[in-house]
Amino acid sequence: MPIDFNQQIIEEFRANKGQVGGPFEGARLLLLTTVGAKTGARHTTPLGYLPDGDRVLVIASAGGAPRHPAWYHNLRANPQVTVEDGAFTYQAKAVVLEGDERDRMFARAVELDPGWGRYESTAKRVLPVVALVPTDYGPPSGPMGEALKTIHDAFRKELALIRAEVAASGPRLAAQLRVNCLTACQGLHGHHTKEDGFMFPALEDRYPELAPVVERLRAEHAVVQGLVERLQALLAADDPDPKALLGEVDRLIGELEAHLDYEEEHLVPLLN
Repeated sequence: MPIDFNQQIIEEFRANKGQVGGPFEGARLLLLTTVGAKTGARHTTPLGYLPDGDRVLVIASAGGAPRHPAWYHNLRANPQVTVEDGAFTYQAKAVVLEGDERDRMFARAVELDPGWGRYESTAKRVLPVVALVPTDYGPPSGPMGEALKTIHDAFRKELALIRAEVAASGPRLAAQLRVNCLTACQGLHGHHTKEDGFMFPALEDRYPELAPVVERLRAEHAVVQGLVERLQALLAADDPDPKALLGEVDRLIGELEAHLDYEEEHLVPLLN
């Protein structure tokens, strides 16, 4: 992509917490900052990504160009990179996947989006697949209430992406889409576990009158977890039905949206 176009995407991404319009509207996008292999200068590039549990994957396609992109050469020289996903900015180690692992991850990407395969065919080179593994993943900066809302918005965004991917899928569920769903489930469970174990007890100690609100939020966590487990059970089937999966995703989104709205209404002012 031309540098000026890249810069427009970067500025829009940062101004709108990861949301951009134009050709990348509704796409999975992150900003990767590498250190120049020769210059030592920092370079930021917008890239599509694939969730993969505790890490994310990026592919050095360069839009099907015959040479590897500059950011790939940079991270080979210095694997310590900075990642912005719209909610978090964190340090990560870039690991270039090799052999069978690379081939499996690339095949998974192509199954979900055949465009990756077309890029590789056009480029006439093996497209590197790189895992970005967080090494310093802290909470968003700013007041605690706004940080909480930022985290919530990240879940809203992710589930909206998953819903669109499920709705657009064919009769068989792509393996990468299964991973996307399971990664979101894992993230939700981890977030609610931290709230139940740390944030809610601290709020109850400081604001005893908040007890009915916290009690409701804990109950809603249990309801959301039940829906997450239903979704996980469906994903564990050998050949999940995308239509059934879409119904489960819609139920989860509906329940979670109501929960997040209620939590923000009552907690964000206090946390700020």
